Amino acid sequence: MKTIGIGKNEIINFLRLDLISEIQAIKKSLELFERKYNTSFKEFEKEVLEGEEEFVKWDDYMEWKAYGDTYKDRMKHLKNLKDEKNIKVITK
Repeated sequence: MKTIGIGKNEIINFLRLDLISEIQAIKKSLELFERKYNTSFKEFEKEVLEGEEEFVKWDDYMEWKAYGDTYKDRMKHLKNLKDEKNIKVITK
C-alpha cells in the first residue's frame, strides 16, 4: 500500500479555498437581494419589521438574513484559519 503525505499547510489551504468559494457564492446571493430591493439589508429589515406583513417580503427577509448570518460565520472561520495555532491535524 502506498502512503501519501499531506501537510498541515496543504490542509489549511484546501480549507481556505473551500471557504472562499462558499463566501463568493453567498456574496452573490446577498447582492441579488440588494439589487432586487435596491437597498441595504438594514433598511429592508426596518421596512419589513415596521411595515404591514407581506409574505413575499417576509420570506425574502428570512432568506436574506440567513445568508448574512452564514456570511459572517464563514468569514469568522476564514479568519481563524489564518492562525495555524487554532488547527490541529488528527491522524488515525
